[in-house]
Amino acid sequence: MIETFIDYFLHLDKHLLTLVTDYKSWVYLILFLIIFCETGLVVAPLLPGDSLLFAAGALAALGAINIWLLIIILCVAAILGDSLNYSIGKFIGIKVFEKNYRFINKNHLLKAQSFYEKHGGKTIVIARFVPIVRTFAPFVAGIGRMNYKHFITFNILGGILWVFICSFAGYFFGNIPVIKENFSIVIIVIILISLLPIVIEFIKTRYLKTQHDN
Repeated sequence: MIETFIDYFLHLDKHLLTLVTDYKSWVYLILFLIIFCETGLVVAPLLPGDSLLFAAGALAALGAINIWLLIIILCVAAILGDSLNYSIGKFIGIKVFEKNYRFINKNHLLKAQSFYEKHGGKTIVIARFVPIVRTFAPFVAGIGRMNYKHFITFNILGGILWVFICSFAGYFFGNIPVIKENFSIVIIVIILISLLPIVIEFIKTRYLKTQHDN
């Protein structure tokens, strides 16, 4: 099962093309649901986000799907997903830190909380480009009862930026021969770049802790 998931993840371009061939216009709904679940369900942080948008953009460049319809649908999915996640966090409240929930990884939750405390409301925008944190950030904002007007502003801005940048990156660069022939490597690079903020934050925290201990 894990091998199958990794294969789908690394060969999204081929699998998306198969989806378009098999389901035609229904592929928009499938992509909507994947992005909605990845951003809206705190139990689904490992669904593809950045890489899926890139692959979908590359597919749109081939004329298989409409780039503007794709962007509109996925912007709506991203915004609604974060809104649902915020509402769930607000409903569950601070007690989520006091109990062990089977489907919620507490380490991911604590990382998102640390990220949120560091960057405040901007976390909702920044986290869009950081896997896992992207899923937990609106949840933590809901737990902290962030003002909804502020949240929805950052949510809309972040959702639109994320979908536009990742989709158009795929649209303009995804079908360049060297990228197309090494799509799996490109997907891994996208993931590594996305994780850089977490790595930098971790190194900075460890460095400051070491300095403090000395």
